[in-house]
Amino acid sequence: MSKQKDSVLAGFKAFLMRGNVIDLAVAVVIGAAFTNIVNSVVKGIIGPLVGAVGTKSLDGYSSCLKGPCGINAKGEPTGVNILWGSVLNATLTFVITAAVVYFLMVLPMAKYLARQEQRRKAREGVQETMEITELEVLKEIRDTLVAQRVHGGPANGHGYGQGQGQGRDGAF
Repeated sequence: MSKQKDSVLAGFKAFLMRGNVIDLAVAVVIGAAFTNIVNSVVKGIIGPLVGAVGTKSLDGYSSCLKGPCGINAKGEPTGVNILWGSVLNATLTFVITAAVVYFLMVLPMAKYLARQEQRRKAREGVQETMEITELEVLKEIRDTLVAQRVHGGPANGHGYGQGQGQGRDGAF
């Protein structure tokens, strides 16, 4: 039974030590801290700006669905209130979070990765150009050699081949 327990613990340890599990844990912790910052911005800045038109807090916006709505002497709500201000507050928090994540994280990373891809393609393009250029030079050399064989040597009489007194077998 202890071997099975050891293998289960070893498997659990391997699972925890995987890079993606640790990265996920770090992301959750940072996300929670980031949520606190965004909530503070919404409650401290956005909420009061919106509240300047009406109440001081977005959570105070509500509509009475079934009356009489209010708070009784015990401090309990009466009637059926729809607290749409809380929904508006949560929506603004989400939109602000999404905007910050997009503009401060996703967009810069996408631009960085695009630049890296352009550099990689440029390096590959230079290699392809060099290979094509070398291929073109080799084709020209081949065509020149074929032309020399067909016409019995170079046009100016210099060089190697049958024009220098060599026969087909290479002897003088």
